[in-house]
Amino acid sequence: YQFPPMNPLWHGLLGLVIGVLGFVSIAGNGMVVYIFTTTKTLKTPSNILVVNLAFSDFCMMLVMAPPMVVNCYYETWVFGPLACQLYACAGSLFGCASIWTMTMIAFDRYNVIVKGIAAKPMTINGALLRVLGIWAFSLSWTIAPLFGWGRYVPEGNMTACGTDYFDKTWANRSYILFYSIACYYMPLFLIIYSYFFIVQ
Repeated sequence: YQFPPMNPLWHGLLGLVIGVLGFVSIAGNGMVVYIFTTTKTLKTPSNILVVNLAFSDFCMMLVMAPPMVVNCYYETWVFGPLACQLYACAGSLFGCASIWTMTMIAFDRYNVIVKGIAAKPMTINGALLRVLGIWAFSLSWTIAPLFGWGRYVPEGNMTACGTDYFDKTWANRSYILFYSIACYYMPLFLIIYSYFFIVQ
């Protein structure tokens, strides 16, 4: 796809912002993972989900921010086509995992607050099964473009790679449709549903 070149000033500003956000996110989420996994009183089933969210966000910025800063410096994608595929897949994986982890946290809050003492409490094994399910579900959706359903391409400013939402083929459009339902609209609906009853 042909896009007009971006002003070099914007590349510099984007690189600076991503660099700062990456540093803050890596440090902040890294501290959350460390504190919650080393403090005995914080090792609860609910906090396993919190740790998973922090871990996913930590990985997201650790994998995504440094290459993007480098690409902003060179004003184009410099790591080759395979790295572009893996970069986009990783971003999609960590994003989907974070969204579904927030959904599971909302379910847990719904269970505790709305159902109260009638609720069946989440166990350590239950939390670990949820985490395993989140990663398996997310991975199944995000590796699909590597096998021909949808595809990953450089984005418009050429400093990052992501899902191709311009390709008009049915294979690509169907992937975008089902992926957006599975990894965005469904969790969004479930989170809204949970918090609607929580705040009542």
